Amino acid sequence: MSGANAVRLGLRANLAQFVLLVGVNALVGGMLGQERSVLPLLADQVFELAAYTSALTYILAFGATKAITNFFAGTLSDRFGRKPVLVAGWLIALPVPALLAWGPGWGWIVAANVLLGISQGLTWSTTVIMKIDLAGPERRGLAMGLNEAAGYVAVAATALATGYLAESFGLRPAPFLLGAAYAALGLGLSTLVVRETREHARLEAGTARHTDLSTRQIAWRASLGDRAMSAASQAGLVNNLNDALAWGVFPLVFAAHGLSVAEIGVLAALYPATWGFGQLVTGWWSDHVGRKNLITVGMFVQAVAIAVVAMGTTFGVWAIAQLFLGMGTALVYPTLLAVVGDVAHPAWRARAVGVYRLWRDGGFAIGALLCGLLADVWGTEAAIWVVAVITAASGMLVAGRMYETHRT
Repeated sequence: MSGANAVRLGLRANLAQFVLLVGVNALVGGMLGQERSVLPLLADQVFELAAYTSALTYILAFGATKAITNFFAGTLSDRFGRKPVLVAGWLIALPVPALLAWGPGWGWIVAANVLLGISQGLTWSTTVIMKIDLAGPERRGLAMGLNEAAGYVAVAATALATGYLAESFGLRPAPFLLGAAYAALGLGLSTLVVRETREHARLEAGTARHTDLSTRQIAWRASLGDRAMSAASQAGLVNNLNDALAWGVFPLVFAAHGLSVAEIGVLAALYPATWGFGQLVTGWWSDHVGRKNLITVGMFVQAVAIAVVAMGTTFGVWAIAQLFLGMGTALVYPTLLAVVGDVAHPAWRARAVGVYRLWRDGGFAIGALLCGLLADVWGTEAAIWVVAVITAASGMLVAGRMYETHRT
């Protein structure tokens, strides 16, 4: 290739497409954010699900389907290209807002989250892979920081907006009309404007030494065989385990202490907003100081923040805890993806990202089950403390097992 159509690596060389994909991933995050403030209250106040385990079935459905889809998204992206997988994810997202807004029974809400999980697995995984393709090896942390920042700032903004819509117009259908707009816009942009990036990965693969690996071998390396990728996989799982706690249990705890829907919306937005904006710095930072120490510190900061939630009883204390939980997550989230990108060869990197995201988003499902069972048997405070301990233990495992993957 030559001229305007030449394939080149780097953020500067691919700026227009990179910025477009940042915007697309913001819409992906917005689809998730429409649920963060409203759905726990919908389970409690509209469908009257008293048991935490029953109320958290939607997170279990979402996490399990997203985790499995993440795995196949990488394989499908290598086989058919990134763009077809991205478009398919948006097509699957189209009915989700309507099911959330007008579903007559809780089973419809769970079904919506099955579709949402599949959609998120395809769309978010593909935007990650496409940005890694475009960025090349030098600015991988920055690329992941921008990607995850866009997604989680959109989660926060939408959680805040839907909290106020629910306060003003009721829990349904108004909050979910935002999601309908996001899905339509995301599908249009992905179909008409986004370009394929698989050739960028092939270009990078041509400059690196390569050993052919089967999908089974890649899964083994990312799960157990490679010390850095396996440590990243378990840390990602624990990170989303505690995110399931924040998503499904925290709003119910806040409501039980008398906070309004709007106040709950602010707290639900504060955590992902800090997480999202923080990644603008932490992804770039990991390109300069390395990955391992940021991940280790981030897991410990999350553990402390979760413990503060368990001890708190007021909006102010919980707001501080949400800020620190967001900071800890910002240190971890893009950096874990960068670790996988560092270690995996471009020829099988999409599948490695898929395996990592299988483990990471499996944390949603495990977290929903664990937190629901603990809350039903011993109460929400016990559930929160257990997750705080698990998160601290994960940080210790990263400190002991992971090797540094980025040469600064």
